Amino acid sequence: MERLREIVDGHESSAAKMFDLCVQFLILLSLVSFMIETLPDLSPEVQSLLRVIETATVAAFTVEYLLRLWVAASRWRYARSIFGIIDLLAILPFYVAPGLDLRSLRVIRVLRLLRVFKLLRYTAASDRFHRAWLIAKEELLLCLFTALILLYFAAVGIYFFEHEAQPEKFRSVFDSLWWAIATLTTVGYGDIYPVTTGGRLFTFVVLIAGLGIIAVPSGLVAAALVKAREPKE
Repeated sequence: MERLREIVDGHESSAAKMFDLCVQFLILLSLVSFMIETLPDLSPEVQSLLRVIETATVAAFTVEYLLRLWVAASRWRYARSIFGIIDLLAILPFYVAPGLDLRSLRVIRVLRLLRVFKLLRYTAASDRFHRAWLIAKEELLLCLFTALILLYFAAVGIYFFEHEAQPEKFRSVFDSLWWAIATLTTVGYGDIYPVTTGGRLFTFVVLIAGLGIIAVPSGLVAAALVKAREPKE
């Protein structure tokens, strides 16, 4: 069991490194085959080959998931961890909707794109990002909560300023949310913009607040990453 755990979860031994490389190769192979599937006018031979690749990679990922579940110190903890959920969702579409082409079920196949996140398991940087998240998660959650409040007030504010002048664009607070998101994130697509003096002054205030919404979390993440790179004691 210990030897198997070292191969599956370890990164030091040659066998563990080979296991990681094989999984990385299969992930990249499945992602490339997914891209090729979207090409029009594929020949039946290519379509058949892509189905074989999909079946083989899913079988390998299923075995990998079961192995990780088997060697985990706490199987329930692994199953509900971020990587455990990603590992499961990466193979779920194959078993949930095999061969079905119903419009309502096509969205399930989007979950196949989660396989790209499996690559994060095999980088040391992902471990540092995880430690950085643990360091700054309370502050980041507070920033997120504050951003949601500002988003609501921005949508309500611009609605009252612009509704009478542009009733077709600012029909409701829900319609104003798109403007609020584009403005608070400082993207400013320009498809909806204020024309009243009050609306423009209000937009200036929202833009200034948006700069803070972006700058503060960026600083928190940068500081947390610096701390996460410090040697463990």
